[in-house]
Amino acid sequence: MLRLRGCVLTQLLSSPATSPVPHLRRLISAAAPAVSPNIGFAVEEYLVATCGLTRTQAVKASPKLSHLKSPAKPDAVLAFLAALGLSAADVASVVAKDPLLLCAKVEKTLAPVVDGLTGLGLSRPEIAHLVSVAGEKFRCRAIIYRLHYYLALFGSSGKLLRVLDRSPYILSSNLERVVKPNAAFLRECRIGACDIAKLCVAQPRMLTSNVERVRAMAARAEGLGVPRGSRMFWRMLNALAFLREKDITAKVEYLKDTFRWSDAEVGIALCKAPMVLALSKDLLQRKSEFLISEVGLEPAYIAYRPTLPTYSLEGRLRPRRAARGGIHGEVHMPLQGSCTTTR
Repeated sequence: MLRLRGCVLTQLLSSPATSPVPHLRRLISAAAPAVSPNIGFAVEEYLVATCGLTRTQAVKASPKLSHLKSPAKPDAVLAFLAALGLSAADVASVVAKDPLLLCAKVEKTLAPVVDGLTGLGLSRPEIAHLVSVAGEKFRCRAIIYRLHYYLALFGSSGKLLRVLDRSPYILSSNLERVVKPNAAFLRECRIGACDIAKLCVAQPRMLTSNVERVRAMAARAEGLGVPRGSRMFWRMLNALAFLREKDITAKVEYLKDTFRWSDAEVGIALCKAPMVLALSKDLLQRKSEFLISEVGLEPAYIAYRPTLPTYSLEGRLRPRRAARGGIHGEVHMPLQGSCTTTR
Protein backbone atom coordinates (compact mmCIF):
# COMPACT_ATOMS: atom_id res chain seq x y z
CA MET A 1 0.00 0.00 0.00
CA LEU A 2 2.82 2.40 0.88
CA ARG A 3 4.53 1.55 -2.38
CA LEU A 4 1.33 2.23 -4.36
CA ARG A 5 0.82 5.52 -2.57
CA GLY A 6 4.43 6.43 -3.25
CA CYS A 7 4.07 5.65 -6.96
CA VAL A 8 1.00 7.87 -7.26
CA LEU A 9 2.71 10.78 -5.48
CA THR A 10 5.84 10.33 -7.56
CA GLN A 11 3.76 10.54 -10.73
CA LEU A 12 2.07 13.68 -9.44
CA LEU A 13 5.36 15.32 -8.56
CA SER A 14 6.72 14.59 -12.02
CA SER A 15 3.94 16.66 -13.65
CA PRO A 16 2.71 19.13 -11.03
CA ALA A 17 1.90 22.13 -13.15
CA THR A 18 -1.47 20.91 -14.38
CA SER A 19 -2.85 19.59 -11.10
CA PRO A 20 -4.50 21.91 -8.59
CA VAL A 21 -4.33 20.97 -4.93
CA PRO A 22 -7.90 19.67 -4.43
CA HIS A 23 -7.61 17.38 -7.45
CA LEU A 24 -4.27 16.06 -6.23
CA ARG A 25 -5.75 15.22 -2.85
CA ARG A 26 -8.60 13.30 -4.46
CA LEU A 27 -6.12 11.30 -6.52
CA ILE A 28 -4.08 10.49 -3.44
CA SER A 29 -7.14 9.41 -1.48
CA ALA A 30 -8.29 7.23 -4.35
CA ALA A 31 -4.92 5.56 -4.65
CA ALA A 32 -5.20 3.86 -1.26
CA PRO A 33 -7.34 4.12 1.85
CA ALA A 34 -5.89 5.85 4.89
CA VAL A 35 -3.59 3.69 6.96
CA SER A 36 -5.13 2.71 10.26
CA PRO A 37 -3.35 4.18 13.30
CA ASN A 38 -3.45 0.68 14.81
CA ILE A 39 -1.26 -0.68 12.04
CA GLY A 40 1.33 2.04 12.51
CA PHE A 41 3.18 4.22 10.05
CA ALA A 42 6.65 3.30 8.78
CA VAL A 43 8.09 6.81 8.64
CA GLU A 44 11.53 5.85 7.39
CA GLU A 45 10.12 3.77 4.55
CA TYR A 46 7.72 6.58 3.62
CA LEU A 47 10.58 9.07 3.43
CA VAL A 48 12.51 6.79 1.08
CA ALA A 49 9.69 5.37 -1.07
CA THR A 50 7.43 8.42 -1.29
CA CYS A 51 9.59 11.48 -0.61
CA GLY A 52 12.70 10.29 -2.44
CA LEU A 53 15.18 10.66 0.45
CA THR A 54 18.25 8.48 0.60
CA ARG A 55 18.33 5.89 3.34
CA THR A 56 20.87 7.96 5.26
CA GLN A 57 18.70 11.09 5.02
CA ALA A 58 15.63 9.13 6.06
CA VAL A 59 17.37 7.68 9.13
CA LYS A 60 18.37 11.20 10.17
CA ALA A 61 14.94 12.71 9.53
CA SER A 62 12.63 9.99 10.83
CA PRO A 63 13.05 10.70 14.59
CA LYS A 64 11.55 14.14 14.04
CA LEU A 65 8.45 12.49 12.56
CA SER A 66 8.11 9.59 14.98
CA HIS A 67 4.83 11.01 16.32
CA LEU A 68 3.07 10.55 12.98
CA LYS A 69 0.54 7.71 12.98
CA SER A 70 -0.55 7.87 9.34
CA PRO A 71 0.53 9.42 6.05
CA ALA A 72 -2.50 11.73 5.88
CA LYS A 73 -0.66 14.99 6.67
CA PRO A 74 2.49 14.16 4.68
CA ASP A 75 0.37 13.18 1.68
CA ALA A 76 -1.50 16.49 1.81
CA VAL A 77 1.78 18.42 2.07
CA LEU A 78 3.31 16.54 -0.87
CA ALA A 79 0.20 17.24 -2.94
CA PHE A 80 0.47 20.92 -2.04
CA LEU A 81 4.15 21.05 -3.04
CA ALA A 82 3.32 19.31 -6.31
CA ALA A 83 0.67 21.92 -7.05
CA LEU A 84 3.26 24.67 -6.49
CA GLY A 85 5.46 23.10 -9.13
CA LEU A 86 8.19 21.40 -7.10
CA SER A 87 9.76 18.41 -8.80
CA ALA A 88 10.41 15.10 -7.06
CA ALA A 89 14.07 16.10 -6.61
CA ASP A 90 13.02 19.47 -5.13
CA VAL A 91 10.66 17.76 -2.70
CA ALA A 92 13.36 15.34 -1.56
CA SER A 93 15.73 18.25 -0.94
CA VAL A 94 13.11 20.29 0.94
CA VAL A 95 12.02 17.39 3.13
CA ALA A 96 15.61 16.42 3.93
CA LYS A 97 16.28 20.02 4.98
CA ASP A 98 13.04 20.46 6.95
CA PRO A 99 11.33 17.12 7.77
CA LEU A 100 8.73 18.87 9.97
CA LEU A 101 7.30 20.44 6.82
CA LEU A 102 5.49 17.13 6.37
CA CYS A 103 3.58 17.85 9.60
CA ALA A 104 2.38 21.29 8.54
CA LYS A 105 -1.33 21.95 8.11
CA VAL A 106 -1.98 22.80 4.50
CA GLU A 107 -5.10 24.93 4.94
CA LYS A 108 -4.09 26.68 8.17
CA THR A 109 -0.36 27.16 7.59
CA LEU A 110 0.96 26.60 4.07
CA ALA A 111 -1.92 27.92 1.98
CA PRO A 112 -2.10 31.28 3.86
CA VAL A 113 1.65 31.74 3.37
CA VAL A 114 1.36 31.10 -0.36
CA ASP A 115 -1.63 33.45 -0.57
CA GLY A 116 0.37 36.16 1.20
CA LEU A 117 3.39 35.71 -1.08
CA THR A 118 1.15 35.79 -4.12
CA GLY A 119 -0.23 39.06 -2.81
CA LEU A 120 3.32 40.44 -2.77
CA GLY A 121 3.57 39.71 -6.49
CA LEU A 122 5.59 36.48 -6.42
CA SER A 123 4.76 33.99 -9.15
CA ARG A 124 4.16 30.31 -8.49
CA PRO A 125 7.63 29.31 -9.79
CA GLU A 126 9.18 31.97 -7.54
CA ILE A 127 7.25 30.66 -4.53
CA ALA A 128 8.35 27.12 -5.37
CA HIS A 129 11.95 28.40 -5.50
CA LEU A 130 11.42 30.07 -2.15
CA VAL A 131 10.22 26.81 -0.60
CA SER A 132 13.48 25.22 -1.67
CA VAL A 133 15.70 27.84 -0.03
CA ALA A 134 13.67 29.08 2.96
CA GLY A 135 13.66 25.87 4.98
CA GLU A 136 11.61 25.97 8.16
CA LYS A 137 10.94 29.70 7.71
CA PHE A 138 8.44 28.85 5.00
CA ARG A 139 6.19 27.36 7.67
CA CYS A 140 5.94 30.69 9.49
CA ARG A 141 3.60 33.48 8.37
CA ALA A 142 6.18 36.03 9.46
CA ILE A 143 7.99 35.25 6.21
CA ILE A 144 5.40 37.40 4.42
CA TYR A 145 6.31 40.50 6.45
CA ARG A 146 10.03 39.85 6.01
CA LEU A 147 9.77 39.38 2.27
CA HIS A 148 7.63 42.48 1.93
CA TYR A 149 10.52 44.47 3.42
CA TYR A 150 13.23 42.73 1.38
CA LEU A 151 11.33 43.11 -1.88
CA ALA A 152 11.19 46.87 -1.32
CA LEU A 153 14.89 46.93 -0.39
CA PHE A 154 16.22 44.85 -3.30
CA GLY A 155 13.77 46.19 -5.84
CA SER A 156 12.73 42.92 -7.47
CA SER A 157 11.89 39.32 -6.64
CA GLY A 158 14.70 38.15 -8.93
CA LYS A 159 17.36 39.98 -6.91
CA LEU A 160 15.80 38.79 -3.65
CA LEU A 161 15.87 35.15 -4.75
CA ARG A 162 19.52 35.49 -5.83
CA VAL A 163 20.36 36.74 -2.35
CA LEU A 164 18.41 33.91 -0.73
CA ASP A 165 20.20 31.34 -2.87
CA ARG A 166 23.50 32.54 -1.41
CA SER A 167 22.38 33.63 2.04
CA PRO A 168 19.06 32.15 3.21
CA TYR A 169 20.00 33.20 6.75
CA ILE A 170 18.73 36.72 6.04
CA LEU A 171 15.28 35.27 6.76
CA SER A 172 16.44 34.53 10.30
CA SER A 173 18.01 37.91 11.06
CA ASN A 174 16.11 40.30 13.28
CA LEU A 175 14.61 42.97 11.04
CA GLU A 176 14.06 45.61 13.69
CA ARG A 177 17.30 45.28 15.66
CA VAL A 178 19.77 44.34 12.92
CA VAL A 179 18.64 44.58 9.29
CA LYS A 180 16.78 47.90 9.35
CA PRO A 181 19.50 49.73 11.35
CA ASN A 182 22.13 48.55 8.85
CA ALA A 183 20.03 49.70 5.91
CA ALA A 184 19.41 53.03 7.62
CA PHE A 185 23.16 53.49 8.19
CA LEU A 186 23.89 52.85 4.51
CA ARG A 187 21.36 55.54 3.65
CA GLU A 188 23.11 57.87 6.13
CA CYS A 189 26.25 57.29 4.07
CA ARG A 190 24.33 58.84 1.16
CA ILE A 191 24.25 55.61 -0.82
CA GLY A 192 21.26 55.58 -3.15
CA ALA A 193 18.57 52.93 -3.03
CA CYS A 194 19.78 51.20 -6.21
CA ASP A 195 23.36 51.08 -4.98
CA ILE A 196 22.28 49.77 -1.57
CA ALA A 197 20.50 46.97 -3.41
CA LYS A 198 23.62 46.23 -5.50
CA LEU A 199 25.84 46.23 -2.42
CA CYS A 200 23.55 43.97 -0.41
CA VAL A 201 23.05 41.55 -3.30
CA ALA A 202 26.84 41.24 -3.52
CA GLN A 203 27.36 41.26 0.26
CA PRO A 204 24.19 40.12 2.09
CA ARG A 205 26.06 40.18 5.40
CA MET A 206 25.98 43.97 5.19
CA LEU A 207 22.41 43.60 6.38
CA THR A 208 22.84 40.86 8.95
CA SER A 209 26.08 41.83 10.69
CA ASN A 210 26.36 43.92 13.82
CA VAL A 211 25.82 47.55 12.83
CA GLU A 212 29.07 48.58 14.55
CA ARG A 213 30.95 46.26 12.24
CA VAL A 214 29.35 47.90 9.22
CA ARG A 215 30.23 51.33 10.63
CA ALA A 216 33.84 50.19 11.00
CA MET A 217 33.93 49.16 7.33
CA ALA A 218 32.61 52.58 6.35
CA ALA A 219 35.34 54.25 8.41
CA ARG A 220 37.99 52.15 6.65
CA ALA A 221 36.59 53.16 3.26
CA GLU A 222 36.87 56.82 4.22
CA GLY A 223 40.37 56.19 5.53
CA LEU A 224 41.37 54.98 2.07
CA GLY A 225 40.25 58.26 0.54
CA VAL A 226 36.73 57.43 -0.63
CA PRO A 227 34.29 59.77 1.15
CA ARG A 228 30.68 59.07 1.99
CA GLY A 229 28.53 60.33 -0.83
CA SER A 230 31.09 59.39 -3.46
CA ARG A 231 29.64 57.34 -6.27
CA MET A 232 32.41 54.83 -5.51
CA PHE A 233 31.68 54.55 -1.78
CA TRP A 234 29.44 51.50 -2.07
CA ARG A 235 31.98 49.84 -4.34
CA MET A 236 34.69 50.41 -1.74
CA LEU A 237 32.45 48.88 0.92
CA ASN A 238 31.97 45.90 -1.37
CA ALA A 239 35.73 45.56 -1.85
CA LEU A 240 36.47 45.89 1.87
CA ALA A 241 33.58 43.75 3.07
CA PHE A 242 34.62 41.73 6.11
CA LEU A 243 38.35 42.03 5.46
CA ARG A 244 40.46 42.50 8.56
CA GLU A 245 42.22 45.82 8.91
CA LYS A 246 45.63 44.20 8.81
CA ASP A 247 44.72 42.40 5.58
CA ILE A 248 43.61 45.68 4.00
CA THR A 249 46.86 47.36 5.04
CA ALA A 250 48.86 44.46 3.63
CA LYS A 251 46.98 44.60 0.30
CA VAL A 252 47.54 48.35 -0.02
CA GLU A 253 51.27 47.87 0.59
CA TYR A 254 51.31 45.07 -1.98
CA LEU A 255 49.67 47.34 -4.54
CA LYS A 256 52.29 50.02 -3.92
CA ASP A 257 55.15 47.55 -4.31
CA THR A 258 53.73 45.67 -7.28
CA PHE A 259 52.70 48.68 -9.38
CA ARG A 260 55.43 50.98 -8.02
CA TRP A 261 52.84 53.46 -6.82
CA SER A 262 53.39 56.26 -4.35
CA ASP A 263 50.98 56.80 -1.47
CA ALA A 264 49.20 59.44 -3.55
CA GLU A 265 48.97 57.18 -6.60
CA VAL A 266 47.54 54.21 -4.70
CA GLY A 267 44.97 56.57 -3.20
CA ILE A 268 44.00 57.78 -6.67
CA ALA A 269 43.76 54.21 -7.96
CA LEU A 270 41.55 53.03 -5.10
CA CYS A 271 39.35 56.09 -5.38
CA LYS A 272 38.66 55.31 -9.04
CA ALA A 273 38.53 51.48 -8.88
CA PRO A 274 38.05 50.12 -5.34
CA MET A 275 37.64 46.54 -6.57
CA VAL A 276 41.38 46.40 -7.28
CA LEU A 277 41.59 45.54 -3.58
CA ALA A 278 39.59 42.37 -4.19
CA LEU A 279 42.05 40.96 -6.75
CA SER A 280 44.38 38.21 -5.63
CA LYS A 281 48.08 38.88 -5.22
CA ASP A 282 48.87 36.44 -8.03
CA LEU A 283 46.58 38.28 -10.44
CA LEU A 284 47.97 41.65 -9.45
CA GLN A 285 51.53 40.42 -9.99
CA ARG A 286 50.75 39.05 -13.44
CA LYS A 287 48.86 42.20 -14.47
CA SER A 288 51.75 44.36 -13.25
CA GLU A 289 54.32 42.33 -15.20
CA PHE A 290 52.22 42.63 -18.34
CA LEU A 291 51.31 46.31 -18.08
CA ILE A 292 54.66 47.64 -16.86
CA SER A 293 57.26 45.17 -18.09
CA GLU A 294 55.72 43.98 -21.37
CA VAL A 295 53.62 46.94 -22.51
CA GLY A 296 55.84 49.58 -20.90
CA LEU A 297 53.16 51.66 -19.20
CA GLU A 298 54.25 54.10 -16.53
CA PRO A 299 53.00 53.41 -12.97
CA ALA A 300 51.32 56.83 -12.86
CA TYR A 301 49.48 56.07 -16.10
CA ILE A 302 48.01 52.90 -14.57
CA ALA A 303 47.17 54.67 -11.30
CA TYR A 304 44.94 57.10 -13.20
CA ARG A 305 43.42 54.20 -15.16
CA PRO A 306 43.11 51.56 -12.40
CA THR A 307 40.44 49.57 -14.21
CA LEU A 308 43.23 48.20 -16.41
CA PRO A 309 44.36 45.66 -13.76
CA THR A 310 40.76 44.49 -13.39
CA TYR A 311 40.50 43.39 -17.03
CA SER A 312 41.09 39.80 -18.05
CA LEU A 313 44.69 39.31 -19.05
CA GLU A 314 44.09 36.63 -21.69
CA GLY A 315 40.54 37.65 -22.60
CA ARG A 316 41.04 41.40 -23.05
CA LEU A 317 44.46 42.90 -22.39
CA ARG A 318 46.63 40.63 -24.55
CA PRO A 319 44.12 40.54 -27.47
CA ARG A 320 43.89 44.36 -27.38
CA ARG A 321 47.64 44.67 -27.52
CA ALA A 322 47.85 42.20 -30.39
CA ALA A 323 45.07 43.93 -32.32
CA ARG A 324 46.18 47.53 -31.78
CA GLY A 325 49.84 47.24 -30.99
CA GLY A 326 49.19 48.67 -27.54
CA ILE A 327 46.45 49.34 -25.00
CA HIS A 328 46.92 53.06 -24.36
CA GLY A 329 43.52 53.78 -25.88
CA GLU A 330 41.76 51.18 -23.76
CA VAL A 331 40.44 53.60 -21.15
CA HIS A 332 39.98 57.32 -21.62
CA MET A 333 40.50 59.24 -18.37
CA PRO A 334 42.03 62.60 -17.62
CA LEU A 335 45.48 62.55 -16.08
CA GLN A 336 44.22 64.69 -13.24
CA GLY A 337 41.16 64.17 -11.11
CA SER A 338 39.74 62.84 -7.91
CA CYS A 339 36.66 61.14 -6.57
CA THR A 340 33.39 62.73 -7.57
CA THR A 341 31.30 63.44 -4.52
CA THR A 342 27.56 63.94 -4.76
CA ARG A 343 25.92 66.26 -2.33
